[in-house]
Amino acid sequence: MPLPESTPSPLARIAELEALLSAEKQRSAQLEKERDVLRASHERLRLELEMLKRRLFVAKAERVDTRQLELEFAQKLRALEEVAGTLGMAPDETSGDAGASKKKRKPSGRRDLRSLPLEEKRVEIADPLFDELVAQGKAERIGFEESCKLAWQRGGMRRLVIARVKYRTVGADGEAELESAMKPPELFFRCLAAPSLLAHVLIAKYCDGLPLFRLEQRFARDGVPVDRGTMARWVEDVGATVGATVVAAMRDEALATAFCIATDATGVAVQPVPDEGRRQPCRRGHYFVQVADKDAVFFEYTPKETSAAVLELFKGFSGYVQADAKSVYDALFRPAEEEPPDGEAAVRHEVACWSHCRRGFWEATVAKSVVAREGLARIGRIFELEAMWRQKPVPEIHRLRQAHLRPHVDAFFTWAEAEHEKVKAERGLLRKALGYAVRQREALRRVLDDGRLLLENNRSERELRRIAVGRKAWLFVGSDDHAQSAGHLFTLIATARLHRLNPEAYLRDLLRVLAHWPRERYLELAPKYWAATRARLVAAELDAEVGNLTIPEPLAPPSEEKQTSR
Repeated sequence: MPLPESTPSPLARIAELEALLSAEKQRSAQLEKERDVLRASHERLRLELEMLKRRLFVAKAERVDTRQLELEFAQKLRALEEVAGTLGMAPDETSGDAGASKKKRKPSGRRDLRSLPLEEKRVEIADPLFDELVAQGKAERIGFEESCKLAWQRGGMRRLVIARVKYRTVGADGEAELESAMKPPELFFRCLAAPSLLAHVLIAKYCDGLPLFRLEQRFARDGVPVDRGTMARWVEDVGATVGATVVAAMRDEALATAFCIATDATGVAVQPVPDEGRRQPCRRGHYFVQVADKDAVFFEYTPKETSAAVLELFKGFSGYVQADAKSVYDALFRPAEEEPPDGEAAVRHEVACWSHCRRGFWEATVAKSVVAREGLARIGRIFELEAMWRQKPVPEIHRLRQAHLRPHVDAFFTWAEAEHEKVKAERGLLRKALGYAVRQREALRRVLDDGRLLLENNRSERELRRIAVGRKAWLFVGSDDHAQSAGHLFTLIATARLHRLNPEAYLRDLLRVLAHWPRERYLELAPKYWAATRARLVAAELDAEVGNLTIPEPLAPPSEEKQTSR
C-alpha cells in the first residue's frame, strides 16, 4: 500500500537525521576545542597565581627543597648518573679533586691588612719611661711591634700601622729583657676599624641612608673586603656604647633642665627571630623623637607604642610637652588629684600643634566647604602674625602675642564652637576638623602662656624624616637591641646637626676620646658642649687615630636654670 503524500519517505528522514547528527558532532567538536582552550587558560592563570603567592609569601629568592626533588625524580636521576658514569661516586670524586673538602675551610686568625693595596698611615707609640732609660744609656730601641687597622680619610680607605717601640734593657744581673710600649686604651678590643672608619660607616647608614650591603660592595670595589656582618656588629657595639655613656648623660640633663620637649612617633619594621626555620613577618616597633629645646634631639625605640612607654620616656620631666592629640600622650597630663605612679611628682602641660589643627580644615576643603575655607583663612592669619615677630626677643614675643594674637585666637574658638554646634550631628571631614579644634582648645591656647613656645610641632616631624627616609633603603632593623643602638646613633647625628657640627667629624673625635674620658664627665662630650671641649684638647693627640690622650680639667658646670631662648 503506498504512503500518503504528506508523509516523508524513510530515506529522506534518515538523511535529515544524519544531517542533524553531523551538525551536533561539529558543535560538540567546537565545544571540546573551546573547553581545551579554557583549560589551558585556567592552568596558565593558576600557575601565575601560584607564582605570585610564592613571591609574596614564600621568598623572593629562588629557594628549592632539593630533598623533595630527589624523592620525586629518584629513578630519572639514577638513569642520568648511569649515562654519565657517575653512579656510586662520592661528591669529592665527581668534583675532579679527591682531596678537596666538601665545605670551604673558614679562615682563622687575624686578617693580614698588609696585602691590601692601600695608602699607609703610621703612628709610632713610645713609652716615656723606657725613653728615659734610653737617654740614660740603660736601654736601647730595637725596632717596632706593628699591628694594622683600617682607617678612613677623604678619598678612600687607609691602612693605619700602629708601631709600638720595642726596647731591650739589661738588668742588674746582666740579662737582657725585651719590652714593648704599652698599648693605649681603645674603645673596642681588637677591632679591625679605626675611629675614622667606624664614623664613616655610621654616617653612611644613619645619615645618608646607605644599607650595609651597599657599603660592602663599595669597599669590595676599592679592594678592601669587609662583610656586612662585621659592620653590623660594629654598628650595634658603637650604638650601645654611646647610648650608655654620652646619650645617657644628655638625657639626664634634658629631663632635668628642658623647658619644652616636642615629641612624635613613627613605626619601624623589626626582623623576627627565626622559629624552627619557618618564615615569619616582621614585627612593628616604634621610634619616639624628643626635641628638647635647642639642646638635643633624642630617638628612643620602644617595642610598643603605649601610654606606659610614653610615661617611661618622660619620667622625671616637669615642663611643657608639645605633641599631637594621640591618646597615648594623655597619661602625661593626668589631673593633679590623681595619684601618680611610683611617687613621681612631675607636672607637665600639654601644648597642641596648630599645624595639625589646620590640616583638618585643609582636608575638609575637598568637599567644597565654605566653613572649612574660612577656618583655613583664620588659622593662616594666626601664622602670618607669628611670622612677623619670630626673630624678636622672647619677652617681646610674649607681649605681641598678648596684644595682637590673643584676639585672633579667641575669635577663632568662638567661631569654631558655633560652627561645630551646627554640624555635630553630621558625619564628615568638617565635623572632624571643628571637633579637633574644640576638644584641643586649651592645649592650642597654651602658646599664649610663654614666648618660648611654638605654634607647631613641625620640628618633631622633620626629625622623624631621618627614620622614614632611611627605612626605605635598609627596610628593617635586625632586633630590638639593634633598634635601640640605632636610636642612640640617630640621636648623636641629629644633635650634632642641631649644633652645626660635621656629624662624621664629631663621631670620629668622640670614638677617639671616649675610651680615655672619665665616667663622671661624659656630658662634656655631648654635641652641645663639644666645641668647647675640643678646643681644650691637644690637637696633635686628637688627630692621631690611636695613642694616649691628655685629659683637660673639667668644664664649669652648666647652668641648671631653664633656657630662656626659643
